[in-house]
Amino acid sequence: MTTNTLIALVDASAYAESVCHHAAWIAGRNDWKVKLYHVMGRRDAVEKQDLSGAIRLGARSALLEQLTDLDAARAKLAHEHGRAILEDAKAIITQGSDITVETRLRQGDLVETVTAKEETGDMIVIGKRGEAAGLAMEHLGSNLERIVRASHKPVFIANRAFKPITSVLVAFDGGPSSLKAVDYIARSQMFAGLSVTLVFAGKETPAIQKSLSDAAATLKAGGFDAKTLVQSGEPEKVLAQITSTGAQDLLVMGAYGHSRVRSFIIGSTTTEMIRSCKVPVLIMR
Repeated sequence: MTTNTLIALVDASAYAESVCHHAAWIAGRNDWKVKLYHVMGRRDAVEKQDLSGAIRLGARSALLEQLTDLDAARAKLAHEHGRAILEDAKAIITQGSDITVETRLRQGDLVETVTAKEETGDMIVIGKRGEAAGLAMEHLGSNLERIVRASHKPVFIANRAFKPITSVLVAFDGGPSSLKAVDYIARSQMFAGLSVTLVFAGKETPAIQKSLSDAAATLKAGGFDAKTLVQSGEPEKVLAQITSTGAQDLLVMGAYGHSRVRSFIIGSTTTEMIRSCKVPVLIMR
């Protein structure tokens, strides 16, 4: 069921602004509204302290009361911080546009929240790395991997810097998810007018040639003059190399397939590729 809604997940990381700009781009091209979520982790319980050494019951009770007050103050501050993140994000998305934005502040597990709410949206946008991961290249947001595993919707993974998208690279292996990605591009307003290139990483065979030709025909029927490319090598290395040239602005790929690209999330191949890839990635189920 189509909801005409984009779910965007924002936090206090350096990727949050990029998430907002990409969300505005996606929503604007699709004429969707945006639901902005900021999910606060479950509040750690106040550490129970051994106050048996207190000289009298009154001292212990007073300290417990102070700890309770401090805990309540921290919870209030966390909510205010979350609201501020959402308002800043909303301001970025609506700047110079008429996109409708709704904000949602939730507490709990991020993945559980997304799983419960994903049916209210058509796509999910998340940053490549979250608050805990920082900017180090070796870190990939753990929530990102969990969300891609759990979600049944397309997941758009924003890189740190936003760049207007004019060209799209499609990782194609002839499998069901890559065929679904091609069909999605052919039918979606989001890709209208963009340059599309289909790339197969591996050995060229008659079957692959036919599959690429059929995929290009599907895109042509959707108004695209798609290019095709076959390049030998491991998928993660081929895709990372092509996207590093700056000629492609977005990588689209299926979550599963028949080639080694299928090891995305199941194994390390595409996880490694996303870690090093400098362009946003759209994962299709």
